[in-house]
Amino acid sequence: MQWTELVVFSALFLLVTVLGFFAARWKAGDTLDHLDEWGLGGRKFGSWITWFLVGGDLYTAYTFVAVPALVFGAGAMGFFALPYTVILYPIVFLPLVRMWSVSRVHGYVTPADFVRGRYGSHWLALLIAITGIVATMPYIALQLVGLEAVLRTMGLNGSGLLGHLPLFIAFVILALYTYQSGLRAPALIAFVKDTLIYIVIIVAVIYLPSKFGGWGAILDTAQAKYAASESKADGIILNANNQLQYATLALGSALALFLYPHSLTGILASRGRNVIKRNMVALPAYSLLLGLLAMLGFVAISAGVKPITNQATGRPDTNTIVPVLFGQEFPAWFAGVAFAAIAIGALVPAAIMSIAAANLWTRNIYKEYLKKDASPAQEAKQAKLASLVVKFGAVAFIVFIDPQFSIDLQLIGGVMILQTLPAVAIALYTRWFHVRGLIAGWIAGMGYGMWLLYNIGNPAVGKAHFAGSALPLDKLSLFGWHPFAGSAVQIYVGAIAIVVNLLVAVIVTLIAKKARVFNGTDQTEADDYHVDEDSDRVKPVAVH
Repeated sequence: MQWTELVVFSALFLLVTVLGFFAARWKAGDTLDHLDEWGLGGRKFGSWITWFLVGGDLYTAYTFVAVPALVFGAGAMGFFALPYTVILYPIVFLPLVRMWSVSRVHGYVTPADFVRGRYGSHWLALLIAITGIVATMPYIALQLVGLEAVLRTMGLNGSGLLGHLPLFIAFVILALYTYQSGLRAPALIAFVKDTLIYIVIIVAVIYLPSKFGGWGAILDTAQAKYAASESKADGIILNANNQLQYATLALGSALALFLYPHSLTGILASRGRNVIKRNMVALPAYSLLLGLLAMLGFVAISAGVKPITNQATGRPDTNTIVPVLFGQEFPAWFAGVAFAAIAIGALVPAAIMSIAAANLWTRNIYKEYLKKDASPAQEAKQAKLASLVVKFGAVAFIVFIDPQFSIDLQLIGGVMILQTLPAVAIALYTRWFHVRGLIAGWIAGMGYGMWLLYNIGNPAVGKAHFAGSALPLDKLSLFGWHPFAGSAVQIYVGAIAIVVNLLVAVIVTLIAKKARVFNGTDQTEADDYHVDEDSDRVKPVAVH
């Protein structure tokens, strides 16, 4: 047991717990028994709070442990997260502003609410809601993977259910203050999390390279390791076969990220359009941090870091690379601060994700199909209960499923959420697509994407199916025809699936329009997409 690290870690964890419970009174509205207040923080967060909240939501604990671990094991491929977070903000800048405006006019809380209003189709909205919930579950589980990596490094590495006890305790505390305070809890805690993360990473990238002879020596050591390894690691630059995968994975991930319900939750909680615009300009500061963090994967090679063996599975846990590096190279008290930063970095997004999934369940399944006349207070109660179920479902993921499979599930989640692009993002600009075309496209893209993912195996880890998201073009077949036979170039499955989705949506839309099939009723108007906070058309917050 690393007692000094554990004491520092526990003290900071206690601080965040107190903040989590205090958050219920922070910027409080008249009531927390309304989704506007509990699930969206009163829709009044300004630029600073939104910056910390959205940054805390997108740059998760899993990002902080997995990106350097991927660089450590696979080399340059691990840097895909960098271009994806660079191109992300220009792509989503305008759609998010439009989504905020239309949601404030009509009181939408979830992306499925918008789809329901835009197309008048509860079936399409149901597909969007289910996709959002299913794709979010493994994402929450991944936060636990990051948290467990830290706990394991501090010596809490038992096997069986007892080995997961610290995780249970952490998540019970998280569940309680999220239940009480709603979105205000992660918003307030994000300040602590991001401050700690910035301090830890800046100290690490200044201090560690000087210890190992500078970046030149570190990169030479890393390249030598990759060259000597039997695996197909890239080295410090990409090889010819995975450049297309790198590009499509970065673009696909960028398009998918703000389709996730938790990403939109942070945006809809902000006060106005200018807050979002300022954030889209300022959020790339986190990408700089992410790039520095990824470099620690190379530093870990020079430091001779060995991943800790997971007692529950008996295999090395590569996610412990960064925690072990900090534990080896820094004083115990500073390592404790670093571990707390990563752990708190798990709690913030896990809270926001569970709230977003709960909002989807409440608005688009419970209220739509189970209790149409639910009052705002009943909606809020249902969301609070659903957020508990989602959190403990994620804990069950980790306890009963190999954590490595959670990582693969998250890749599947990315492919799934990308299939909501036409119905959510494109619909913000045009209603050209027919509702039947959107449903058919979703079915085709989802079905083909899942089939391609099912056929990706990895003999190295003994998995025949769902072992990644990189597909060799050689395996791509259209009704038995292989257009790229013999090609070893890889591509991201999500990119293929969304192309199939759009093609089917276009074809079915043209047929439906030719046959003059009714295309639902649009509740939104053109002006709704440009309304700002000072407009008299903005729906008042938390009105019963």
